[in-house]
Amino acid sequence: MLKKKITLSVLLILTSVFLMLIYLSVRVFTFTIIEALWYEKLVASMLLLSEIFIMIHGMGYAFEILKVLLKEEDKEKEKKYILKSHPKVLIVIPSYNEPINVLEETIISCYNLSYENKHIILLDDTKYDQDLNEVIAYQKSVEELCKRRKIGLFRRKWRGAKAGIINDFLDYIHGRMKKEFSYREFGEKTSFEKGKYMVVFDADQKAFVDFIENLVFLMEEDPKLAFVQTPQYYTNMDNKVARAAMLQQAVFYEFISEGKGISGAMISCGTNGILRIKALEEVGGFEENSLTEDFATSFKLQLNNWSTLYYNKVKVFGLGPESLKSYYKQQYRWAFGTISLFKNWIKEFIKNPKKMSFVAWWEYFLSCSYYFTGFVFFVFMICPILFLLFNVPSYFLNMKVYSAFFLPYFVVTIFVYYGTLRKRGYTVRELMYGQGLLYDSFYIYMKAAMAALFNRKRKFELTAKSKEKILPLYLLWPQLLMGSLCFISGVWGINRMYFENSNLIPVAVNVFWCFYNCLILSFILYFNDSLIGKKSNHALIGKE
Repeated sequence: MLKKKITLSVLLILTSVFLMLIYLSVRVFTFTIIEALWYEKLVASMLLLSEIFIMIHGMGYAFEILKVLLKEEDKEKEKKYILKSHPKVLIVIPSYNEPINVLEETIISCYNLSYENKHIILLDDTKYDQDLNEVIAYQKSVEELCKRRKIGLFRRKWRGAKAGIINDFLDYIHGRMKKEFSYREFGEKTSFEKGKYMVVFDADQKAFVDFIENLVFLMEEDPKLAFVQTPQYYTNMDNKVARAAMLQQAVFYEFISEGKGISGAMISCGTNGILRIKALEEVGGFEENSLTEDFATSFKLQLNNWSTLYYNKVKVFGLGPESLKSYYKQQYRWAFGTISLFKNWIKEFIKNPKKMSFVAWWEYFLSCSYYFTGFVFFVFMICPILFLLFNVPSYFLNMKVYSAFFLPYFVVTIFVYYGTLRKRGYTVRELMYGQGLLYDSFYIYMKAAMAALFNRKRKFELTAKSKEKILPLYLLWPQLLMGSLCFISGVWGINRMYFENSNLIPVAVNVFWCFYNCLILSFILYFNDSLIGKKSNHALIGKE
């Protein structure tokens, strides 16, 4: 029965890809033969390129699902991982001015890990360059915490961020001493040179007791494995933004990550994974010249013939961003970092195309280019507005051709997307919230992409008060402006339908898209609020 279901799913996915290619062929052919004014051609080309972008990533997602389903067809019962040896694992917790209670909870969860041959070290990267009472008090509180929990404490002169302190710690354990390094051991003395693996936890992550064993087994089985990544799930699901962010990430941590892992091209997410120290040493440590140091480091490892793996078992829970301000800062950093790496991807692919397999190059292309979706979303919003208000066409298909080619592709693709994730325990309604938050971030992605493409590295800030959970509406002007334009255009389109005798169906279709975009953009007001009020346990659904 399982095999039959998988076969039907595979056929459905292949059908969606086939319909996608047919629709794309019709769109390209129609675009090339149509006669239009130059500005109409310009707008139409923007829409066509945006559709091509979505289809490329859609096919990438479809192939990830196919890889996972085809593997599941031959999947045995989960095998038991029995370790023959227990190599030393260094557990590091990079921290920058984190609340003491949050740090302590993370340290306790690390202390309770059932793997015995481990050593826990707090990498305190807080700036102590000001002689203020609160700074001195915090410094002492960190030391008291490490003493109370009997763990190591590493500090250094601040430079860079998370990648910098991990690299400095690697220098320290390998004897490459610098005068600004400081290490205090409050627990049992250890020989760092015997550490074979490193587990990195962000300061708000809490691991299950059996987190390490299976990961060490996988690393021991394959000496060319640089790291094994596990999912990241949030516990603060009573917060609207955190909940939507987790549901948005579910798309990545399910089929996409599994597919990348099957291809040996999974990317490190910076936390909740185990790394081979030898592999990090070989590539010179974490990449420090990137806002997404984990992603850039994964690329370096892949270029140096190291493979990577994904282990899709939830073994760690953390905290997600709890406001639009913190979410947008996170998304800006991710978008800027990955698009910056896209330029490096192009250079490396041209210079050394044989350094990685085609599949690995393809996987990194999809990951590096993903955040160009901001421009794509903007084009999808602006095209119906231009048609309804200024009668500028961008879509040169009549209704019969539209119905024959677009609608089947659209319906089957949506069914595949939501249907496959539903099998993993996610409902359509929940996923809509995650996609709504993604869509409403179009301006952040556009801004980050422009900064990355033109090498304008700067810190992204929203000038709201630090303790403010709700952003002033003027800071959300891009979403509110586009939402208003969509609404006005939709109303104007209804008037055109009533008073005009021509173009009734094209106007009706564009009215639909305007109101659809307006609805999605209005989600920004929902997210720019406080708590949901009712706690959800979705993070536990379908997961171990």
